[in-house]
Amino acid sequence: MAGVPKVRLRGGLEITRVLNGMWQVSGAHGPIDPHRAVTEMLSYVDAGLTTFDMADHYGPAEDFYGTFLKKLKAERGAEALGKVQGLTKWVPRPGPMTRKVVEENIDRSIRRMGVDRLDSLQFHWWDYSDKRYLDALGHMADLQAEGKIGELALTNFDTVRLEEIVNKGIPISSNQVQYSLIDRRPGQKMAEFCTAHGIKLLTYGTLGGGLLTEKFLGAKEPTSRRDLPTASLGKYKNMVDAWGGWNLLQELLKVLKTIADEHGVSVANVATKYILDQPAVGGVIVGCRLGVPGAEHIQDNLQTFTLDLTQQDMDRIHTVVSRGRDLMTVIGDCGDEYR
Repeated sequence: MAGVPKVRLRGGLEITRVLNGMWQVSGAHGPIDPHRAVTEMLSYVDAGLTTFDMADHYGPAEDFYGTFLKKLKAERGAEALGKVQGLTKWVPRPGPMTRKVVEENIDRSIRRMGVDRLDSLQFHWWDYSDKRYLDALGHMADLQAEGKIGELALTNFDTVRLEEIVNKGIPISSNQVQYSLIDRRPGQKMAEFCTAHGIKLLTYGTLGGGLLTEKFLGAKEPTSRRDLPTASLGKYKNMVDAWGGWNLLQELLKVLKTIADEHGVSVANVATKYILDQPAVGGVIVGCRLGVPGAEHIQDNLQTFTLDLTQQDMDRIHTVVSRGRDLMTVIGDCGDEYR
């Protein structure tokens, strides 16, 4: 486990710099075997990848984590529980954000995950014109002070709202945002603010749901749901289209493959390490196809940490990605695609 780098969030929680994403158990990525999924979580921990990212709306993800902790305790002993980290999200529907509403939702996640307190609660809000997100965060800060929440964090907030929240005195540890070679918006505004305020970026979409891997190098452009069988692939194919299209993606994949071969790693390793090396980035979330035979990629994830990108590597990558559209102009700041 000593070989897997970690980062410490402002409240003291240490997480691995590659996190195990659990959106893939939500039901939008095809059928899974629940028993196999929980067992495979042990394999990630044994390899040193001890941090899991989930949400209240990722289907059974929080329940899986609770079952996993029971299995971990039974097979590795109670001391093993202190070596894993579970980050979840609260994504409420619009409505009153009273102390009672906030605490009831936090308590539900605590019960499902089988923990005494949440290691990190990442909060999402759909509509900025509804300022009750500030009420919710105020109550969460109180509950953090009372010990129910370790790290208070955000997901998909833009820079303007993040600054507003910080200026209210609410101690934000991290903001989870989309960040990849295709979508480099966080590097334009968000990263500078986060660096100045000790906030880490946790990134998703870094592999484009698998589009930034060897599998799609030289592949024909997907045109149907059959060609894009998971929610992730459909979501990030739309992002590729907004950025520059399939032909430009192929040019990027060729460059990444050349760099990967020179370093003896995979295309995914290069795409991941590029983002890990960016300012303010604490960790990259890589989705786990838990419970799906033949879909585990633990060793490939670990290989990321053997890679040191050179300036020449970065220059070759920039030559391609700089030809894409500026998604800050096309979409807006981080998270604006959801609003």
